[in-house]
Amino acid sequence: MAMETATNDSVRLRRATADDESFLFELYRSVRAEEMAAWGLDSAQQEMILKLQFTAQQRHYDIAFAGADHQIIILNEQPAGRIMVYRSESEVRLVDIALLSEHRGKGVGAMIVSSLIEESRAASKPVTLHVAKDNRAARLYERLGFQITGDTGSHYKMEWWPKD
Repeated sequence: MAMETATNDSVRLRRATADDESFLFELYRSVRAEEMAAWGLDSAQQEMILKLQFTAQQRHYDIAFAGADHQIIILNEQPAGRIMVYRSESEVRLVDIALLSEHRGKGVGAMIVSSLIEESRAASKPVTLHVAKDNRAARLYERLGFQITGDTGSHYKMEWWPKD
């Protein structure tokens, strides 16, 4: 899928491969940077914790969402993020979407999620996701028409349903 942002940035997706492992770790580090800085740990401790958490997340996704579509978001021919989508008979689950910090807030994520909504609309299935309550993406999902349907304490379960 090739797309273009309002600023004429070229966006496309490509399947993630084992060669993307180091990029995916750097992406994970980027997503967690503010949180890790607040902990006050030295860089070696941060690195150790990040590697453990990254490995645990990857294993969880492999087990809980076996067969998910894992793609790298390419912006102007450079890796900029990732999206993982699990499609079942009953839903399209947005498992994870993340962008490097320098690409956040520019409409790339909204464009990709909107594309997922259009796919879901055509299939007459809901899009479901979980998002941390303090993640600014929760506001994006609300703007795109997602409704909060559950609360785990730290995360919201959100759903978008096609209109009849």
